[in-house]
Amino acid sequence: MLTEQIKQLTVWLATATEGVAGLVIAVAVIEAAVRTAFVFVSFAKPADAGASHEAKEDVRLRLGRWLALALEFELGADILRTAVAPTWSEIGQLAAIAAIRTILNYFLQQEIDNAAVRRGTSGSQADVRT
Repeated sequence: MLTEQIKQLTVWLATATEGVAGLVIAVAVIEAAVRTAFVFVSFAKPADAGASHEAKEDVRLRLGRWLALALEFELGADILRTAVAPTWSEIGQLAAIAAIRTILNYFLQQEIDNAAVRRGTSGSQADVRT
């Protein structure tokens, strides 16, 4: 009986964690859309190409950081679901999903770090103030 309650709680926590990831992605997309619109309006002149490129890069990197955070939440939900997966098939599916998310997060972080190096800032500290 207690085991079933713990399993239900774990499933609920995993679902809530996925919900948080969804909210993070929604906030990220809204912020990126607003910033992109601002970039298009602010840098409409061809003479501002360099500044426009940097502003677009900033939007892209901020979106990437938000998505990396959401992937971490999704991975946490996968770990919770693995704890209560009753069959080897479900465990295998969760492992495959977790591996794909981990690989995506790794390459996303590599892109963020490389862009930060190009801009002369550290990847974990770049644009924290904006």
